[in-house]
Amino acid sequence: MAVADVVRTTLGPRGMDKLIHDDKGNTTISNDGATIMKLLDIVHPAAKILVDIAKSQDSEVGDGTTTVVLLAGEFLKEAKPFIEDGVHPQNLIRSYRTASYLAIEKIKELAVSIEGKSLEEKRSLLAKCAATTLSSKLIGGEKEFFASMVVDSVLAIGNDDRLNMIGIKKVPGGTMRDSFLVNGVAFKKTFSYAGFEQQPKKFENPKILLLNIELELKSEKENAEIRLSDPLQVEPKLLSRLAIGDLGTQYFADRDIFCAGRVAEEDLQRVAAATGGTVQTSVNNVIDEVLGSCEIFEEKQVGNERFNIFSGCPSGQTATIVLRGGADQFIEEAERSLHDAIMIVRRAMKNSTVVAGGGAIDMEISRYLRQHARTIAGKSQLFINSYAKALEVIPRQLCDNAGFDATDVLNKLRQKHALASGEGALYGVDINTGGIADSYANFVWEPAVVKINAINAATEAACLILSVDETVKNPKSESAQGEAAASAMGRGRGGGALRGRGRGMRRR
Repeated sequence: MAVADVVRTTLGPRGMDKLIHDDKGNTTISNDGATIMKLLDIVHPAAKILVDIAKSQDSEVGDGTTTVVLLAGEFLKEAKPFIEDGVHPQNLIRSYRTASYLAIEKIKELAVSIEGKSLEEKRSLLAKCAATTLSSKLIGGEKEFFASMVVDSVLAIGNDDRLNMIGIKKVPGGTMRDSFLVNGVAFKKTFSYAGFEQQPKKFENPKILLLNIELELKSEKENAEIRLSDPLQVEPKLLSRLAIGDLGTQYFADRDIFCAGRVAEEDLQRVAAATGGTVQTSVNNVIDEVLGSCEIFEEKQVGNERFNIFSGCPSGQTATIVLRGGADQFIEEAERSLHDAIMIVRRAMKNSTVVAGGGAIDMEISRYLRQHARTIAGKSQLFINSYAKALEVIPRQLCDNAGFDATDVLNKLRQKHALASGEGALYGVDINTGGIADSYANFVWEPAVVKINAINAATEAACLILSVDETVKNPKSESAQGEAAASAMGRGRGGGALRGRGRGMRRR
């Protein structure tokens, strides 16, 4: 419960942030459940399970990390009185598993598909999902601005699954609004040698050669040489992962060629994907097929840094978001927020079904499970009821974090969801007014997969902790106290082996 309480207040658009300070003096300000859980110094073995589910939610879906920890904590809290009354944990586990299965079936039934819409419609739908994710983050104030940027970047990489094809570069200074998206690749100007300034800094339709060799004069033996029959016919650019020496830089400058050495591996791969070039390990026999191209290459000043920017790339399988902002911690949190939004948009593109957010889906499943519980005889009726009650933690926490009267709002929501007509199924907490509103109509959407994964993982974790009836510690791993106890135990039982081991341990 202590772990759940730490992240509890970060849920939703009005959630607070945590400032985490570690032994090394690093400071992190974050609202992201997974980040907070990773940075907490957790000793309790059962609490570590919650960290694991937060991580799994983060890697699988990207968002909903706080939700999953809260749900698991709440399931356990609801189970506690039953365990204290002597109910066998296996009975509880069985009922919880049944309830989670029913809940997931219900989510699938309630989910609305965004498949088969035109590209324009799809864009706006994906932007709504991204905005819902961003609304609870530090950059929530600019969520529309960033949501469209995220959707553009995800659409740019198409069906490519590699997340590293979307580069996020952080440049301190300026305001958040100065952030921009490059439909291609951008990276910081690399280490440069003499002669660099004479090189042209802007090309239209250049040919791009990517190398993985050093063009530095070391000794006669390993002399790399590039021969260009007529450098005026093309406007080439050279990118190399390794250094390009003084002589090489000057040589290219004389021939109006731009070169950059020591380009990071990741950036080089992204340039290759974007421009259609292939990384070469030799400069002999360079043919047209291995050269990349783009519409415009230029070197631009961004804040205090100079950036090399390739835009209008033919295969367009990559995009770069350049983030600006005041403090370093702020930009890092913005990057974490964008990562969540990017993951969500990718998920929504693949599993194109969404559900109403703002606690609406949680209330609807809660109502459905309570109704279902009435049809069951025996104890499991109570257990499924308690599971249904636990689901209400999401809307309740949304109210608490925004400073609304949670009891009042939840009563209104229960009343709305209980309507026989079923029209209240999409109602959730209205963060702006402190009442209730149709979340779906207000475009508070989240991909169904987020909720399904959260309920699955939280139920698994709760069942796992419930199935443990005793914690056994290995005395060896205890401190000197433990050692003394172990040797005393040996003496008491007259066990020579134990006593011997006790002494040996002490000597070590």
